[in-house]
This record gives sequence, C-alpha cells and structure tokens, in this order.
Amino acid sequence: MHDLPATTEAPPFGARRLLLFGTGSLSVAFLPWWLTWLRTAYPALEVRTVVTRSAQRFVSRHALTALAGQAVPLDAWPDERDEPVPGSVHVDYASWPDAIAVYPATFHFLARFALGLADTPMLLALQTTAAVVGVAPAVPPGAVDSFTYRRHLAALARRPNTTVAGPVEGRSAHTGDRAIGTAAPLPVLLANLELVRRSAGGNHTGELRKDAIPWPG
Repeated sequence: MHDLPATTEAPPFGARRLLLFGTGSLSVAFLPWWLTWLRTAYPALEVRTVVTRSAQRFVSRHALTALAGQAVPLDAWPDERDEPVPGSVHVDYASWPDAIAVYPATFHFLARFALGLADTPMLLALQTTAAVVGVAPAVPPGAVDSFTYRRHLAALARRPNTTVAGPVEGRSAHTGDRAIGTAAPLPVLLANLELVRRSAGGNHTGELRKDAIPWPG
C-alpha cells in the first residue's frame, strides 16, 4: 500500500529526542521526505534513524545518511570489532530517545513486536525502553480485518507506553485498488505519541517552537 503524504501540518510535539525506525514496507521510500519535513517542522528536535535490511529494497541508506547528517545503521547486531561493548547497541536505542516512531511497520514486524520478540537491536530496545513508542502499520489489503492483526493490536494496546496510528486508505501497489492499509501520515503518529507522552508525564513538557534552543547532545 502506498500514497503520497497527505497530512503535513506539524502537531505539537514536546519530545526532544526521536528515534525513527523504518521497516521493509514500500512506504519507507517516503522516509527521506519525512526526514526533511521533521527538520523543518521541529528545528530543535534531535532525530536518529535506523532501518531494517528489508527496508533497503525501497530506500537508500546513503540518501538517509545525507539527509540525517549522520550514519543510519541497520537493525542488526554489529560485529564485535565494531563496538566497544559487543551487543550494547540496543541499550543506546532504548535509553537515548524520549520517543520512538516505527514508521512504517510491516505486518511481520508488528507481529514480532506484539509477541515480545527481541532478536534484533531495535526489537530488544522496543521491548525494554521507557520511551513512548508509536507504531504506524502499513499492511496489505484485507489485513486490518484479519484475526491475527486484531490480536496483535490488542496486545499492543495493553502496553502503557505504546500507541498505534491505524492505517489509512491508499492505493495498493499490487492490485491498484484503494483499500485501508497505507501507513498513516507521520504527523498523525507524532500527535498520538504526544498524547501518550503527556499522559505519562514525559520528561519534557510544552511544545517545540521555531525559536527553541536545541537540546544538548
């Protein structure tokens, strides 16, 4: 499922550090566009980006790195020689952000997350983080009415720090028909994240302004 972004108005968003995680849905191709939008909409927001191996079928890490201004790692365990403390990358992913946006989330990833799997650094971070987590599923036609999808949504709804922005109508790349399955626009997911963040008494309150002072690194 895919469509050009429809909603681009920036909602109030008080988080200071956002970890953006893209999985292998076709709509991950819009991630460069959304990175540019985030930089314009929230100049004081620090953003880091991680992608899955399957996401590379639809988006270039070189493009993401250029737009992000820093390396965009794969969601894979690094070699010991690449990391001072082997296996600790998930700790950074879990502790650095105040908000994590999984955008977009494939049906497969949604299932793994809801079942509590932790076989990659990002999944382990998502299972252990105290940050608010937002998930924007991008699923094939008919998926939203399936038993499995609804069961996984129910499991995620029981997590106090997690919110799901349900998919919206879009054109299926496979059938050409319009159906519910396209990932909701990123601003919708950010608005959901802000509601959860505020209700949980987030570490940072208030809205980011155009003249906000950058959060120290």
